[in-house]
Amino acid sequence: MRSAVAVLAGLAVIYFGTSGRDPEDGEGISGGLVVLALLAALLVWHLTKPGGNAAK
Repeated sequence: MRSAVAVLAGLAVIYFGTSGRDPEDGEGISGGLVVLALLAALLVWHLTKPGGNAAK
């Protein structure tokens, strides 16, 4: 589940990063957008890490 959420976060960054572009700007995504999507996925992966001190 954690992996799916991280992948969805990365895809959301790519989607919203490309949705506002004009068709005349060219097709494809930039390298900076890919890096930003990877950082978002890693952040979600880190924030959804299970804690070691769960309530018992």
